[in-house]
Amino acid sequence: MAAITVAVTGASGAPYAVRLIECLLAQQQEVHVLMSSAARVVFATEINWQLPAAPAAQAQAMREHFQVSAEQLHVYGKEEWFSPVASGSAAPKRMVVCPCSTGTLSAIASGASDNLIERAADVILKERGQLILVPREMPLSAIHLENMLKLARLGVTIMPAAPGFYHQPQSIADLVDFVVARVLDHLGLEQTIQPRWGYGKEQ
Repeated sequence: MAAITVAVTGASGAPYAVRLIECLLAQQQEVHVLMSSAARVVFATEINWQLPAAPAAQAQAMREHFQVSAEQLHVYGKEEWFSPVASGSAAPKRMVVCPCSTGTLSAIASGASDNLIERAADVILKERGQLILVPREMPLSAIHLENMLKLARLGVTIMPAAPGFYHQPQSIADLVDFVVARVLDHLGLEQTIQPRWGYGKEQ
């Protein structure tokens, strides 16, 4: 089982996070989840999922929801500095921040490590792992764009939550799958939730 860190911040886009975690677990990936306090507010607002604040209770709720074991799904609090994701010698080599708030984007770009999400991203950068950020904000200020450019030059993949429409989506779930499928593609994982351009259509 490969390991992937998924960080969820307070940007709008809870359905993206849930679907991504669901798809990773379905592929038998070991998932390390980091949720900010603002992310829990967004979950309650956007998908009516009231997650407890305590990491242990949060972990139990998520494992029950996704029907997976403690070995496959790990959840850490924002100050659990002894968790694997905080160490270059133990952290997964791949990390996705989905959705990524512009505040978290700024903190990662500046090298701040004031909470576990920021520290985990800093570890990925220093260890030259794979970091994918899924920002959800509009319009973007010059500060946001400069932070994205800085991180892109460091090898970070910036994937704004901007679903396409050429596949003729019929539901919000189709739009969510479009973005999640692109993230899975960049993680090097097989996915069947969204056909690639030129495939899946009658010729």
